[in-house]
Amino acid sequence: MSNEKLIRKFDKQAKVYEARRKKLTERVWREKLISCAKGRVLEVAVGAGANFHYYPKGIELTAVDFSLNKAKTAAADYGIDAEFQLSDVESLSFPDNSFDTIVSTLSFCGYENPGTVLDAFQKWCKHDGQILLMEHGISSNRLIGGMQTLVDPLFKKVVGCHFNREIIQILQSKLQINRIEHYMFGAVHLVWASPNK
Repeated sequence: MSNEKLIRKFDKQAKVYEARRKKLTERVWREKLISCAKGRVLEVAVGAGANFHYYPKGIELTAVDFSLNKAKTAAADYGIDAEFQLSDVESLSFPDNSFDTIVSTLSFCGYENPGTVLDAFQKWCKHDGQILLMEHGISSNRLIGGMQTLVDPLFKKVVGCHFNREIIQILQSKLQINRIEHYMFGAVHLVWASPNK
């Protein structure tokens, strides 16, 4: 799927994401994960700014996405001072060892080449830094996983992301996993990781 089509797809969904942000959906998960952010932080695929409410004070945030209107509104709502970059993460470039923390939530389902994005995270993250992820993938429950695989082509076409990625395998192939928690029948994962340097 071309970036232009994907951007249009996500722009159409922006109001839904903003409503979810305002209702603080996934609050328990986001709070647990995002409260660990520190120092200079890069958040990719920032969307509607759903994580902004949970960042600790004193971080320096760089927020990236190919649509930023809703994220800028969220930053104003929560008093977040962020540097915004309008870009697709797969086209981004930062100097090596630029960030203490890299954050990505519910975005790896949409990347054409998730391994390439993780390689970039490893370069951009400081040696003693952290990579915080909340991602979804195929359920560990065989029945649910089978249903996810069945509907994946339609889900990809309508929503713009893969519903059945083996996300844990993808992450473990590139990162040092320090802690992981599984939810929703093993389909949602909170991951605290480090660069595999």
